[in-house]
Amino acid sequence: MAESTGIDGRGQNGDSNYHEPRARKPNYIELLKPQLLSEDAPKQGASQKDTTSGLSSGRTTPIPADAPPSVQASSSARRQIRAQQKQRIFPSIEYVDRVSHFDRASDYHDFRGFFVLFWIGLAIMVLTTMLRTYKETGYPLSISQWHLFTTKVWELAISDGLMVGSILVSLPLHKLYMSHSGILRWSRLGIVIQSAYQAIWLLFWTSFPFIRDWSWTAQVFFTLHLLAIFMKMHSYAFYNGHLSETRRRLYDLDTPATASRAAAYRYPRPQAHLSDIPESPSKEELDEDDNEDLRQLRSDLAFELASPLGGLSYPQNLTLYNLVDFIFCPTLCYELEYPRTPRIRWTELLSKTLAVFGCIFLLTVTTEEFVLPVLRESAISLQQSTSAADFALVLGETIGRLLFPFMVTFLLVFLVIFEYLLGAFAEISRFADRQFYADWWNSCDWLEFSREWNKPVHHFFRRHVYSASRGHMSRPLATLITFLISALAHELVMGCITRKFRGYGFIAMMLQMPIVMVQRSRWLRGQTLLNNVLFWCSMILGLAMMCALYVLV
Repeated sequence: MAESTGIDGRGQNGDSNYHEPRARKPNYIELLKPQLLSEDAPKQGASQKDTTSGLSSGRTTPIPADAPPSVQASSSARRQIRAQQKQRIFPSIEYVDRVSHFDRASDYHDFRGFFVLFWIGLAIMVLTTMLRTYKETGYPLSISQWHLFTTKVWELAISDGLMVGSILVSLPLHKLYMSHSGILRWSRLGIVIQSAYQAIWLLFWTSFPFIRDWSWTAQVFFTLHLLAIFMKMHSYAFYNGHLSETRRRLYDLDTPATASRAAAYRYPRPQAHLSDIPESPSKEELDEDDNEDLRQLRSDLAFELASPLGGLSYPQNLTLYNLVDFIFCPTLCYELEYPRTPRIRWTELLSKTLAVFGCIFLLTVTTEEFVLPVLRESAISLQQSTSAADFALVLGETIGRLLFPFMVTFLLVFLVIFEYLLGAFAEISRFADRQFYADWWNSCDWLEFSREWNKPVHHFFRRHVYSASRGHMSRPLATLITFLISALAHELVMGCITRKFRGYGFIAMMLQMPIVMVQRSRWLRGQTLLNNVLFWCSMILGLAMMCALYVLV
């Protein structure tokens, strides 16, 4: 029976109640099938003219008669496969052994569509908010916080510029430490002068917004930038101080009889984790008569003074251009030089700049529509509560209503800082290392999260806090000191936002250490999915709880 495309209502004897397939008019492929399905078609009666006449299905170029045998065989195989597929009413499906994209064993990692969906969801949220606000007030958006962004904005800009410019004092100070061989050298009075200047600097600029009575938005921006600049100043000063002493030791080895033979100290490599940092080098004196060890020590000291990229050495880096360049580079750890991209991609810079303002707009809308109304209602309810049970109930309800808004806020803050703001400064400075974060969303505990969600800060603490402490104390105590300083910095930020220093953020940060110990115990070790769920739950709950406690209590 011929292949069919419809149903013929006429029966074999003209009976309309009997249905059979209606024959389809044969086309070129039907006429060619006997030739395609048989390799010996020319030998079985078909003429050479029919074989080479150029008839085709319209999908391929006819093969000439004088084509090589390999080309003819390939063409014949393709035609046979297409002809066999035409004979099937239903196309065959290929089933093989494979896993889904979300399976842990899958090597598929491109989930950019979910990133696009995230932005589409935020756009839908903004549109529905605008429609509701327009229906209620007659205006698309009603942002009560707008005055917070415009009040004393010029004072903020000038103060921020003076704050950044004040760290340039470190440059002439280090030139003095390098050239002076007496009491003003870095290892004697230099480190004392620098530490005192940093302490006074931090105290003054931290209290300045409180004295000037800025809005909380201006104060948060200024405080975050202040902490970043403070870490830059500390890294620049102490790393150059270390290089100053290294250079002095190298020159002192020209007279080996009086020079120190202590082993050269090197900072750990950036990719090392906290637990991987070795202990401080031994201070045992080398044998004066061992020329090989003396040559090795000179080599180590000279190697320490050179850039890892080999283009610059200390003290050629003590220039104004080098320091200003470091200020603009999106990193907190000073190096003599950094890898650079060939050019600035202006389109990329423009898109990231627009994304920064877009994220700030979305943060404002989210806060205005989903955070501030909840806090206002809860504040009134807490004032009317008459018992501890009512107070706890209102507080618990507030935390529950803030869970989703703060999850969105956290993701937006992450994107605006680590993807767009740092990315924009990386384009401006042509800073080549753009990996400011790792896959923190897969973190199983807080220690892993702190290491991966904010790489610039993690590198600073690993190098200038943890590693610097390891030469004077044990590893657990150095880890405790690192968490302590980080907790104080977080408490400072929360205090600037709410103008309340309650210690909730400090306590929450310090509680991460026992939580990490529990998650790494033998009962939970290796439970990747469970630990990731616990991490996300504690993250979302912690953000909402911190907001409710600082604002309402």
